[in-house]
Amino acid sequence: MPRDIVYFDLETQRTANDAGGWARKGDMRMSVGVIFSTSTGRYEVFGEAQVNQLVERLRRADLVVGFNVLNFDYQVLMGYTILDLVAELPTADLMADMEKRLGHRLGLDAIAHATLGIQKTAAGLDAIKWWREGRILEIAEYCCFDVKVTRLVHEHGCRHKELFFHDRFAQRQRIEIDWAHLELEPACPQAGGSLAVIR
Repeated sequence: MPRDIVYFDLETQRTANDAGGWARKGDMRMSVGVIFSTSTGRYEVFGEAQVNQLVERLRRADLVVGFNVLNFDYQVLMGYTILDLVAELPTADLMADMEKRLGHRLGLDAIAHATLGIQKTAAGLDAIKWWREGRILEIAEYCCFDVKVTRLVHEHGCRHKELFFHDRFAQRQRIEIDWAHLELEPACPQAGGSLAVIR
């Protein structure tokens, strides 16, 4: 049976400032969480009322892959659970790994744009604004896109053992990657996937 690798991202209802600072990420509250499972080939969307289902789904994964999940997404989720998700969940945090290699942080958008020519459609602050306006579907679409971009970046790194980014002088730089989480064929992966909304 193939491994169940789950790509994960969430958006919040509140800014860090609203919550009382970055030390209080658990008070930022989740608006929408999205996963993509390699075992089902489906995206699943979770609202705040389903946050416990989301946590249980992440716990069943063989590996959770995300971008800044250890220091952000899990911290938000731990506002809802007594579990230490950082310690409990087997996780590949792509941002943390890149930071170790480079000595500084890079955004997902910077890597995706330089590597794949893909750019994010919005930003986290847009998602908070949409939450306040009740535009939940737009948050879900944005979060799904972030999960898809994370997946494509991860697959590219696993397959080609390299990623690219633009430095502060706008020069495209290459970085070697040794990710071996996926057993991929040399051909390009299918970028699609069906969508399930958890109500």
